[in-house]
Amino acid sequence: MERATIFRSSRVVTPAGERVANVVVRDGLIADVVDSADPGDAIVVELPADRALLPGLVDSHVHVNEPGRTEWEGFATATAAAAAGGVTTVVDMPLNCIPPTTDVAALAVKRAATQGQLAVDVAFWGGAVPGNAGELRALHDAGVVGFKCFLLPSGVDEFPPLDRAGLGEAMRTIAAFDGLLIAHAEDDSLIADAHGPRYADFLASRPDAAEVQAITALLDETRRTGCRTHVVHVSSAATLPLLRDAKAAGLPVTAETCPHYLTLRAEDVPDGATQFKCCPPIRDDANRDALWAGLLDGTIDCVVSDHSPCTVEAKRFDTGDFGDAWGGIASVQLGLPAVWTEAAARGVELARVVHWMAAAPATLTRLTDRGAVAAGRRADLCVFAPDDTFVVDPARLRHRNPISPYAGRTLRGVVEQTWLAGRRLTGERDGAPVRRTA
Repeated sequence: MERATIFRSSRVVTPAGERVANVVVRDGLIADVVDSADPGDAIVVELPADRALLPGLVDSHVHVNEPGRTEWEGFATATAAAAAGGVTTVVDMPLNCIPPTTDVAALAVKRAATQGQLAVDVAFWGGAVPGNAGELRALHDAGVVGFKCFLLPSGVDEFPPLDRAGLGEAMRTIAAFDGLLIAHAEDDSLIADAHGPRYADFLASRPDAAEVQAITALLDETRRTGCRTHVVHVSSAATLPLLRDAKAAGLPVTAETCPHYLTLRAEDVPDGATQFKCCPPIRDDANRDALWAGLLDGTIDCVVSDHSPCTVEAKRFDTGDFGDAWGGIASVQLGLPAVWTEAAARGVELARVVHWMAAAPATLTRLTDRGAVAAGRRADLCVFAPDDTFVVDPARLRHRNPISPYAGRTLRGVVEQTWLAGRRLTGERDGAPVRRTA
C-alpha cells in the first residue's frame, strides 16, 4: 500500500460547495474529506489560503483526430494540453480520425493509438452514421460512453450525417440498451454558403433558426423513442425555451455549451480573424448573457471545450475567408480560466463552474468514479489559483498547432498542479483509455 497523501486547503471545492478540509488520498482514491486528519506517515500537501483544490475536470467534447489527421492534433499533444488546463479526463469524439469510431474494429484501432501517449485518461464516443445501427450495441458493450451524430454534413466525408429516418433508427436502437445519443443540431436547409473575410456575413449564414429547427426535430424523435438525448455546443439562446420545455415535460434531455460561447462576442471578432470560426458560430453579447442565464437556471447542464483543432494552413489566415477556413476552436487547456474569468465578473461562484465542468460531464458520460472531491472517487485533482492572471500566448499552449482566439487576452485563474489518481503530473504519460463505469 502506498503512503497516503493529505491535501490541506481552506478552499476545497466539494459537491456541497467550498469548505476547509483535509482530503485524504490512498491508492489513487479519495479515502475521506474531513475537517482534520492525523498525518501519521502521510505526505502532506499544504495549500496556501489563496489556492483552491478542485476535482480534475472532465471534458466530454474533445476532437483528438488520431489516427488519420495527427498533423491537426494527437493524443500526446491533446492530453498534455488537458493536463495543463486541470483536465484529467477527456472524451474523444469519433470523427476527424481515420477510421472514424463507428464500429468495434475502429475503436480498437483508436485505443491502440493511445499507447504510451496519454498524459490524462481518455474515454471514447462512438459514432452514429448512416448504415451502422447494427454496430451500436457492440460499441456500447465495448465501453463507449455514447454516440455522436450530425444532423448536417460534418465537414469530413467519412462521417456523414443522419437523415430523419436514420436518426429515428439510431435513437430506437440506442434507447433499447439505455444508451446516450449526442447530436450536432443545425439544419442544413437554413445555412447559406458565405465566403469572404466579413465575420458578419459568416454569422448571418448560420442563423439561430438553424439550431432551433434542428433541435425541434431532435426532440420530436426523443419523444417518439425515449432515447437519452444530449445537444452539443448550444450557441443560440433561441433554443433554450425548447430545451427548458422538454425538461419540464420529463424528456431525457441534457445540453452543453462551450467556453467560447460564454466568453467571446461577435461584436469583438475582427474581419478576417478566422481563429474565431466555429460551427455553430459565436453570437452577440445579448445571446451570451442569455446562455449564462440558461446555465444558471439549469437548462444547460455542462460546459465543455469542443476542442476542435486544425493546422495553421486550414484556418486560411492567408485570405481570411470564413467560408474556406476550418471551423473549430482549440481550448482544452484554457476552458477553466476562460469560463472562470467571465463567471467571476458575473458573481458566479467557483463551485458552480466546477460542477458544470467536472461533475456534470462525468454524470453525462457515466464516468461516475470521477468528477468530484468526495470519498470513494478517484483522486483526480487540480490546484487552482483563482485570483492570479496570465496573458494567453498561443506558442505556450500544449496543443499541436499554435492557434487561439484568446491570444493576447488576460485570463483569470491559473492551474498550478494537476493530479491523476493521486499522482502529480509533471510530464509523465500516466493516463489510460477508460470505459464508462455504468
